[in-house]
Amino acid sequence: MAKLGTTDLDVFPLCLGGNVFGWTANREESFEVLDAFVAGGGNFVDTADSYSTWAPGNSGGESETIIGEWLAARGNRDRVVIATKCSRLAPNLGLSAKAIHGAAEASLRRLRTDHIDLYYAHFDDLDTPIEETVAAFDELVRAGKVRYVAASNLSPERIRTSLAFADREGLARYVAIQPHYNLVERAEFERELLPLAAAENLATVPYYALAKGFLTGKYRSDTAVDSPRAQAAAAYRDERGLRVLDALDAVAAAHRVPMAAVSLAWLAAQPTVAAPIASARTTAQLADLLPVGQLRLTEAELELLTTASR
Repeated sequence: MAKLGTTDLDVFPLCLGGNVFGWTANREESFEVLDAFVAGGGNFVDTADSYSTWAPGNSGGESETIIGEWLAARGNRDRVVIATKCSRLAPNLGLSAKAIHGAAEASLRRLRTDHIDLYYAHFDDLDTPIEETVAAFDELVRAGKVRYVAASNLSPERIRTSLAFADREGLARYVAIQPHYNLVERAEFERELLPLAAAENLATVPYYALAKGFLTGKYRSDTAVDSPRAQAAAAYRDERGLRVLDALDAVAAAHRVPMAAVSLAWLAAQPTVAAPIASARTTAQLADLLPVGQLRLTEAELELLTTASR
């Protein structure tokens, strides 16, 4: 366990993605994955109010509902760090004060809790003044409904302006960012967001940490894989992507762990990164991720992976 940035939240070096709960994993399967995650030492779970509106028959809130039912059934709320997000689920669209407060109340009900540990602005709302958004998040913190606030998918400029306003007015500031970052998606984060995160002491919690499954090694060839992510993962199967997989193979063999765990360990070792996010729809998939809790790569191994992914 380590502190999440400047907060007092102690988190496992893997954040379990809740996007599959209520989508590719039903309630029973989701409970099994959550149970196995906690049994393996995990305590950090990420979701959003809009998960999973994209699935046929869903209207949003399915993931939060399942997580809330699991927390209630297990009685372990105080031992789990829950992160969720707002701005994308009707009727609480955007980042106006009304939308933020409405979304937070709805998430609290679904999660069956009186507080959210880490509450993200999921996507930006250019029609709402930053001052209104920051003040609304501060009100939630002061009310004890949210412990810390964070930003996902906001531009560096918007994050920087939000932080400056929060500091000037003495309001709750973002403590973390959630960017798209992994071994085959590095340039944008490292060029634009990493310097900001380092300068402002923001923890980084990367999503798509396994490049939609590509970095597990399952999509190395044209062999069909039964997964809704297969087509997206195949987009990385170029010369550079295959070079990264070869490097992952070598490091994974040296540690006798799955490639997925090595991919996550590389991310966890990068500046500002607190815990990469990865999801698992089965306990078998989760077993490939959990070794990151104890896995520490050598400087030579980190450099091998970094060089292969340039």
